[in-house]
Amino acid sequence: MNALINFITGKKTAWVTLLIGLIFAGLAFGPLRAATTETAPTNGLPETSETALVNKALENLPGSDATAAVLVYKSDAKFTEAEILWLQGSFDPTTQMLAGGVNEKFLDITNLEVMGEPFVPPAQISEDGKVAVVTVPLEKSDEVEVVTERVAELRELAADGMPTTFEVYLTGPEGFQADLNNVFAGADFTLLLSTVIVVAVLLLITYRSPVLWLVPLIVVGTADGMAGQIGRQVATFFGMVPDGSVTGILSVLVFGAGTNYALLLIARYREELLLEENRHVAMAKALKGAGPAIIASGSTVTLALLTLTLAELGGNRTLGLVCASGIIIAMISALVVLPAALVVFGRGLFWPFVPRFGGVNKSLNGLWGKLGRAVSKRPAIISSVGVLILAGLAIGASGIQVGLSSTEQFREKPEAVYGQEILADAFPAGATTPTTVIVDKGTEADAAALAESVPGVAEVTIGDTDGEIVALSVVLDATAGSDEAYQSIRDLRAELATLESANALVGGLDAETLDVKSTYERDQLLVIPLILILVFLVLVLLLRSLLAPIMLLTTVVASFFASMGASWLIFEQLLGLPALDLSVFLYSFLFLVALGVDYNIFLVSRAQEEAVKHGTREGMVRALSATGGVITSAGILLAAVFAVLGVLPLIALYQIGIIVCIGVLLDTLLVRTVVVPALAFMTGDKFWWPRKKLTAPKFG
Repeated sequence: MNALINFITGKKTAWVTLLIGLIFAGLAFGPLRAATTETAPTNGLPETSETALVNKALENLPGSDATAAVLVYKSDAKFTEAEILWLQGSFDPTTQMLAGGVNEKFLDITNLEVMGEPFVPPAQISEDGKVAVVTVPLEKSDEVEVVTERVAELRELAADGMPTTFEVYLTGPEGFQADLNNVFAGADFTLLLSTVIVVAVLLLITYRSPVLWLVPLIVVGTADGMAGQIGRQVATFFGMVPDGSVTGILSVLVFGAGTNYALLLIARYREELLLEENRHVAMAKALKGAGPAIIASGSTVTLALLTLTLAELGGNRTLGLVCASGIIIAMISALVVLPAALVVFGRGLFWPFVPRFGGVNKSLNGLWGKLGRAVSKRPAIISSVGVLILAGLAIGASGIQVGLSSTEQFREKPEAVYGQEILADAFPAGATTPTTVIVDKGTEADAAALAESVPGVAEVTIGDTDGEIVALSVVLDATAGSDEAYQSIRDLRAELATLESANALVGGLDAETLDVKSTYERDQLLVIPLILILVFLVLVLLLRSLLAPIMLLTTVVASFFASMGASWLIFEQLLGLPALDLSVFLYSFLFLVALGVDYNIFLVSRAQEEAVKHGTREGMVRALSATGGVITSAGILLAAVFAVLGVLPLIALYQIGIIVCIGVLLDTLLVRTVVVPALAFMTGDKFWWPRKKLTAPKFG
């Protein structure tokens, strides 16, 4: 390891290291560049889920590759006869059907044919005569460009020649897919630009240098670009396709973690420059000193992310694999490319605050040193106050609700949501997103009668068959994605299960969301304990003790629940959000525990090093003095980077950004600053139990 460190930091070999890094970057952006894919977020239910089994069975039925765009026309007053004529047309005695209505505008787009001719069902008018709905059957497509262009054409045709008293909204499966696609249209660029601006500003404030901030920003920015390409390639190798939400979180993680590692290394390098005349020797010592903490930190986050690969939901597995790849790239960049880049520029890179050889390190008598000594005088009282603050905030988590309806997924209501809400008031709420039931042929009549008896079912229609199975269309009274709709699905499944000969399966949008919710709950029960175990093992290996890892992990978990409580109060009382998205609890736990423990790693690994020379109490004071400023800067930066997720109008990422932002600030400003040092002061040398003789960690 010494040879590798000397190569990275050597006078001539540092340039070679940069050249090697440039070659790898060229490969990532060139021959290894991933194919550009435009996909909306998906949940990826396992093939054994009931919804997946229904979708599989539907593949053999007519119309299995179909979707629909639902156009909702609304007027404040009851439709006039002229307006009804425009909507529905007039009765044609030749065809015995309505003809000349607005539905005929969409004959060139629909994929439905009747007697060899394109067909769109006539508009249906609500009982109050103020709302009309036209359902346009379409061929299903997962390509963002196809859906976007088709929806734009439908909206243009829908409004063409429309009475001036009308409003029109496009909703249904096609409308929601288009609006969700729009959320991520240009999302990577928006997130990247916002993140770069935040990181650049905070680095400028931290270093107060017109030049130094550029080096870590360029290195981490390049690492982010490489992670985007390599992460996609890794996902493709395992048969996964990362969507906009995954790539957005990837950028935030790589920038946040990579910049944190850079801040820690540069702070240690600055210290060593005061003690070493030769900057190459100073960087080698800095790398040996900060390296174990960076490796432990990166390993913790990587292992925590990899636990998601054991999850049932495909979206969780994809996120875990792609983001773990990104963290590894960020860690390598911080340990290899950044040291070489810093050392080739010399001390002048720090101008105007250049660390001179023989200069005085003022950190021991600075703010953090004084804080450490103050905490050491009354550790029991101070730690108790810190614990009470965390406990008080955590109380707010007791009322958390989980699960948003399809109309609550966006911070700002898109057109599809408005259309769905109008439909819910005028027609049975589930009319545009019917539940699908698959039964064996010959049992469809009994199954339909049984389904109609279930509370919350408005209508049952017997549909297509392939000779072996029959599809039933079930319309629910409840709004799609609501608790009432989920209960109706549960009741429907339970009631149909009593008809054993039918082998009934219940699918559709509400059933799929319910299955996703259940699968998330199972994933949480598996992944959360694994995260805790892996983080604990990394801490044990780093510190070679048991008591300290237990205390550190306990403080981070307490900080997580405190951040959840504080965030829920904000969501409920200030922002008016009714619940957390399904993914929020699991992802927030992962990011806060894995990233939050990083700051404890940075502090306690330095305390262990200092305690060898000065004892546990003085070692912790010195560690807090040396790392206080850099860890606070890193925490504020990471919190700000996660807050950047708020630029997206998707509620899930918005909520994750706020929770992680609050949690990181709690970890940085309270847990790491007060609670952990107080615990170390209270326990003394027992903090390192069962070790009796303390030795410094080795890196190289």
